[in-house]
Amino acid sequence: MRVHPSADRLARTDQLAWKIAEVAVDPVAVPDDVTDMIVNRVIDNAAVTVASLTRRPAVAARAQALTHPLAAGSTRHGATVSGVAPTTRVTPEWAAWANGVAVRELDYHDTFLAADYSHPGDNIPPIVAVAQHTGRSGADLVRAIATGYEIQVDLVRAISLHAHKIDHVAHLGPSVAAGLGTLLGLPTDVVFHAVGQALHTTTATRQSRKGEISSWKAYAPAFAGKVAIEAVDRAMRGETSPTPIYEGEDGVIAWLLDGPDARYVVPLPGPGEAKTAILDTYTKEHSAEYQSQALIDLARRLHRERPDLADPANVATIVIHTSHHTHYVIGSGANDPQKYDPSASRETLDHSIPYIFAVALQDGGWHHVDSYAPARANRPDTVALWQKVTTTEDPSWTARYHSTDPAEKAFGGRVEITTTSGEVVVEEIAVADAHPLGARPFARAQYVEKFRTLAAGVLPDDEVERFLDVAQRLPDLRPDELGGLTVVAPREVLDAVRTPEGLF
Repeated sequence: MRVHPSADRLARTDQLAWKIAEVAVDPVAVPDDVTDMIVNRVIDNAAVTVASLTRRPAVAARAQALTHPLAAGSTRHGATVSGVAPTTRVTPEWAAWANGVAVRELDYHDTFLAADYSHPGDNIPPIVAVAQHTGRSGADLVRAIATGYEIQVDLVRAISLHAHKIDHVAHLGPSVAAGLGTLLGLPTDVVFHAVGQALHTTTATRQSRKGEISSWKAYAPAFAGKVAIEAVDRAMRGETSPTPIYEGEDGVIAWLLDGPDARYVVPLPGPGEAKTAILDTYTKEHSAEYQSQALIDLARRLHRERPDLADPANVATIVIHTSHHTHYVIGSGANDPQKYDPSASRETLDHSIPYIFAVALQDGGWHHVDSYAPARANRPDTVALWQKVTTTEDPSWTARYHSTDPAEKAFGGRVEITTTSGEVVVEEIAVADAHPLGARPFARAQYVEKFRTLAAGVLPDDEVERFLDVAQRLPDLRPDELGGLTVVAPREVLDAVRTPEGLF
């Protein structure tokens, strides 16, 4: 893929957006292991959704969605809003908005890292919303989610957005549009225009993940899902997109990515080739940025084996040797003073490996609420230890980060701790314990346990069991059962937090 001047009149069939659309319309069967993993990720999304139901961004997004009910007399079904009984339906783009924020708020669901970053589970809320709205079956939904994951992962393998300070949701808009094309059985040209519009409307800067990180970090993927639904609606009505969106002389590659001389190779599946990219993704055991997962596991191991290192009086320096991405995005290489600021937002602290490593070393674990509490961040001994943690790029870890060999690809690092007595403690870890190649890989039992753990005290026991039953029957769900693919919280839980009123 490269830039073409307008005089080339690049054929649609030679454009990346068309190739993506061809993958979406390919009726290839979904392998059993892919179906099983899709069920796992639906459960995973629900787990982190439950834990977010009373967090302010999720409450605000839910309030917005509930002001957009399905129009009276509509022949469609509407979509459910997380936390609310399925008898309440809203338009699908607003359901995608509310449910996407709830999924993303805690930074606690799945991930894929390669040339760029991604949380491919962000495809699920908008695709589920449209499936409910249009009366699709569980099998239809599975096929669509497989497409969403495939397209996002393939784009992330090939195109670095962060190198040009573009937020990673610019890969999510096209993947959602493609997934919806699969779900609805749309023609190739309709999917093509939806992909182009979705990309055009989801390119934004990475300032949402830099400096003083705000709640927009949770909203950005939900926005991409929402506008992808709207793009599909317009394309279905015959409206077209900027063409060629990627390859044009004023397009994305030329002006937002590597420039007029750039070349990219995007590894899409060929005709009849199964969409298996979800199997290359991985979820989080801990509610923190994925590149911190393995280092949290290393810190909790050190907590058990060397409890003396939790006391800042015993530590001179802690240096984490890691990949370029980890050093410059969540490490001291970012040059963000906020990453060492006890008053920083939760969103900033979960992108600070110095903070995360210090707390995990002291506590021997990580909690999605307690580990970010202001009192925890301001504890004097934690602040003292935290300030002694720095990162540095190690080319060998950068190479492993970018490796295409699953056995070599890694997101960890080597930690060197120099004590005040002069001892040097060196430990390393390649992948998180929950990673498929880790010490305790996540399988169905772990996904279910994560859901049960995060639902405790939020959902009644019978609701926990009801949802798990529906989710694990996903491939066989009838259209009239798909509305049950949501979580319903008691009214008093949802009313526990209020946000100011807005326009709607």
